[in-house]
Amino acid sequence: MKQNTLEKLKQDHRARTMVIGWREYAGLPELGLEKIHAKIDTGARTSALHAENIRHITFDGAAWAEFEISAFPGAEPKTVRLPIKDERSIRNTGGVPELRTIVRTKLVLAGRRWRIDLSLADRQEMRHPIILGRTAIRGHGLLVDCGKSYLTSKSDDYETSRRRS
Repeated sequence: MKQNTLEKLKQDHRARTMVIGWREYAGLPELGLEKIHAKIDTGARTSALHAENIRHITFDGAAWAEFEISAFPGAEPKTVRLPIKDERSIRNTGGVPELRTIVRTKLVLAGRRWRIDLSLADRQEMRHPIILGRTAIRGHGLLVDCGKSYLTSKSDDYETSRRRS
């Protein structure tokens, strides 16, 4: 009896688990970004979004971040605002700690939606405008295949949209 229950639990878990690649397309609908080129980095704890001209403002008596974002390099930047969740010291790609603004927003990845924390950072020299760290993907039934890319979407869709812009 216990064996049957254990097997059923294992089957249910496998059915809910989705394999994603180390590169995928993600959406940040609250920021108006339907499709953004994302790197899934299980070595990074915190997620980061490329943002420019980051300003802290007061809106309705609360601290907000106002910043510029683009879906991809060369796209027209847009100014967006989100409440500030926190400010944290986060190590950059060179291992040097930086004080970064943390915001919370909705992520869409592999047809699933949930809220994540994002640090706002200058990722201009990086290939991916957003990096999704392990805290963003943990607990959402995702398994990363580090040898594959774009398992949940077509990579040529992104390249085609870049050429049109």
